[in-house]
Amino acid sequence: MRVGTPANVREQNQRLVLERLRAGGSATRPQIAAGTGLSKPTVGQALLDLEQCGLVRAVGHSPAGPGRAAVVYRAAPEAGHVAGVDIGRRSIRVAIADLDGGVVARLDEPNRCRSGSALVQAVPDAVASAALAPEDVVATVVGTPGIPDRASGTVHRAPNLPGWERKGLLHRLAQRLCAHGSELVVENDANLCAVGEHALGAALGVDVLVCLTVGTGIGMGVLVGGKLFRGAHGAAGEVADLPTGVPGVRPHRPGPVEDVASAHAIVAGAHALGLTAARSAKDVFRLAQDGDPVALRVVEQEAQHLAHVVAAVTAVLDPVLIVLAGGCAPLLAEPMRRALAVATPFAPEIVPGRLGSEAVLAGAVTTAVGTARELVFERRTAVEA
Repeated sequence: MRVGTPANVREQNQRLVLERLRAGGSATRPQIAAGTGLSKPTVGQALLDLEQCGLVRAVGHSPAGPGRAAVVYRAAPEAGHVAGVDIGRRSIRVAIADLDGGVVARLDEPNRCRSGSALVQAVPDAVASAALAPEDVVATVVGTPGIPDRASGTVHRAPNLPGWERKGLLHRLAQRLCAHGSELVVENDANLCAVGEHALGAALGVDVLVCLTVGTGIGMGVLVGGKLFRGAHGAAGEVADLPTGVPGVRPHRPGPVEDVASAHAIVAGAHALGLTAARSAKDVFRLAQDGDPVALRVVEQEAQHLAHVVAAVTAVLDPVLIVLAGGCAPLLAEPMRRALAVATPFAPEIVPGRLGSEAVLAGAVTTAVGTARELVFERRTAVEA
C-alpha cells in the first residue's frame, strides 16, 4: 500500500481519469466525474495535468445545449508506440501500433534468416516506415515458438528457428531493442494467440479459455481469470509431449501428441491410407473440404487425437471455451465436439478462431499496448513533476 500523500492521491486521480477515457472513449468533464466518482474540480485538475503531459487532448465540444458547450477529451494514442512481432518458420510479421492498438505500419517478409539476432532486423525497418524514431517505441513484444527462458537468455524447444536456442540470445536482443528505452517481452506464440483471440477474436469476454494451435507442432495458450497463465517455468500449455495411447516413434511407449497430430503426422496418416497426392496438411484439409472420403477419415483421426488432449486439459482447468487456431479449425471443430462429448461430461464449447494467421500478431500488439500504457504514464508524469 502507498502512503496517501497529496502527490500520490493526485497520481491516482490521473490514473482514474485516463483509464476512464481509454476504456470508455471520449468524454466531457461531467461525464468523467460521473464515471469515476471524482468531483468535477478534481477531474478538471487531473485533465490539466494529463494534458500537460501529452497523455490527454481536447478534441472538440459537446453538442450545443443550455449554457456553455463542454470540452470533450480523449486519451492521446500518439503519446507512445509499440512493436508487435510474430516470428514464424516461414515468415516474419511486424506491426507498429499506437496506444489505442491502431496499427500505423506493417511489415511482412519471408523468414530467410540464419541467425537468431537477425530475426528482429525487421523491427527497426518497420519503425522507420512509420516515420517514427527508435525512442518512440515504448514496448516490443516478440512471439516465438518454444519456451522463453529469461535466466539463460534462450528459447527452449525452437528447433525450426536457426540460432534461436543459443544461450544468451535474448539478452543480446534486449540490448539491441532496448537501447532507446523500449521494454522487450519475448512470449510463446500460442500464448499470444490466446491473448489475441481473447482481446479481438472468438473469446471476447471469456475468463477461462484454452487456445489450441495446430501446425508444424502442437501448442496451447491458457487464460485463467482473463490473464495469461504461464506456469512455474513458463511451460504451461506445452502439450506436445502428452501421451495419446497410440504407439509413437518410441518403441512400447504411447506416442506424444506431436507424433500423431502435427502437420507432418497428418500428411503421414494420409499417405498411409493411400492418399499420396497430399503433400501438406493444407492439401489434406482442402481435399476433405471437397468431400474426399480418405481425407475426411484423416481429419476424423486428427480430431480424435486433439479431443484426447482437450479432455485431459478440461479435467484440470475446466475451461469455458476451446479456441482452435489455424486454417484447419473449421473442419476439426465438429468432429472434435463429437469425440469430446464421449470423453468427458463437462465438454467445453469448441470454436474456430476468428483471427486466423493474424492472431499471434494481435496478441503481441495487445500485450505491448498494456505494457506501454503504464510505462508512458510513469515516464511522462515523472518528467512533468
